[in-house]
Amino acid sequence: MMKVLLCGGGNAIHVLSSYISARDDTHVTVLSLFQGEAEKLRDAIPEEGIRCINDLGDDVYGKPDAVIGRAEDVPKDLDIVVFALPSFTHELYLKALKPHLKEGVTIGAMPGEGGFDLCAIHNLGSEFVRHSNLFALETLPWACRIIDYGKTVEVLGTKKEVEVIVSPKHGTTKNQLVEDVLHKLVGRLPAFDPADNFLAVTLMNINSVWHPTISYGFYRNKDLAVPFDEPPLFYYGADEFTGEMLSKISDEVLELKRTLLERYPSLHLDSLHHVSEWMLRSYGDDIKDKTSIYTMLRTNKGYRGLTHPMREVKVDGQTKYFPNFGYRYFTEDIPMGLVVTRGIAELAGVETRHMDEVIVWCQQVLGKEYLVDGKLKGKDLQSTRAPQRYGYTDLDSFMEVNHYLDEVPMKNVDGHVSSPAEMVAPAQ
Repeated sequence: MMKVLLCGGGNAIHVLSSYISARDDTHVTVLSLFQGEAEKLRDAIPEEGIRCINDLGDDVYGKPDAVIGRAEDVPKDLDIVVFALPSFTHELYLKALKPHLKEGVTIGAMPGEGGFDLCAIHNLGSEFVRHSNLFALETLPWACRIIDYGKTVEVLGTKKEVEVIVSPKHGTTKNQLVEDVLHKLVGRLPAFDPADNFLAVTLMNINSVWHPTISYGFYRNKDLAVPFDEPPLFYYGADEFTGEMLSKISDEVLELKRTLLERYPSLHLDSLHHVSEWMLRSYGDDIKDKTSIYTMLRTNKGYRGLTHPMREVKVDGQTKYFPNFGYRYFTEDIPMGLVVTRGIAELAGVETRHMDEVIVWCQQVLGKEYLVDGKLKGKDLQSTRAPQRYGYTDLDSFMEVNHYLDEVPMKNVDGHVSSPAEMVAPAQ
């Protein structure tokens, strides 16, 4: 019997609860630490379970064995823990669950923003994570929505392929984890494409470059106190400056890649590409004009009609719109995305002038302070997943403690090749 703990209470948890609880070989517990949510969900679920309207076949009905609101009540000897909730809550759940988890457990996030592994290692310990399975999906396996809370959820579309970051426990292969665990959770689709490692995916976090930079490019010269008559177009509203900024920030990330590979020649970062290449791979012929990032943004069929996140307000009886800087494009893609990449670049001594320009503007509209005088030392650093937030001050320790250099020789500045045993972890 596979013991599964699902953390959260939203759309994805409804689908997972239905799918996994419908299996005969699972025991499913849902945990929500948000006040009142566990009781609300428990009371709403009917005897026949949550109905999942499945785009790939017949409807699925599944009822979790328990819905709880305290970490102390989780079953013993859990096999799998899945986070399907906002990334800023991951640390809350990891801290609460730490006394109740045993080495060898599989822990994953759907989806996982940059630095999920850093957060897990910081809260659970490097050796615990080394002897356990860690995974994160780049996106949810499906587009889904709750129709009737606790009763009915609909899968609008199952994705054909999703990139998965897998860090298997020592002695286990990535393929074993994908086949033995992930497909049991979500079914035969989507197909999972394992990425090189957590570091490669953290640095290739496209949302962390895309969303903040496009927002900065659009709003940089606008009076934010003046409302819009309608939500402005996000991608189709980008200008040439924005396209150039995206390219320059991507150049900075690739310079970081070059620096890391020069210092650690056996490091695998093959999945880290320029954003222009990512866009061509992702959208191909859906893009009418492939001349530049600017033209690709404005002629990509997949981006048509998408708008900036906005807040609707009434001004003199008329509906107007202000930017919603509380949206995940800012609250997640900065502290859990671009700031993480910036922190790694700082450890590697790579200049990030254009990245800094975007972060400084974003932290101003967020009312936060991450970057001060060119260093990640602001008062709100503790709310990020930057390496500096976890106490890392040198690149070698960061690379070793987070298992990026397992069985990889490490070339120091003076050319000396160090063994993993020579590296010292920062204080936890």
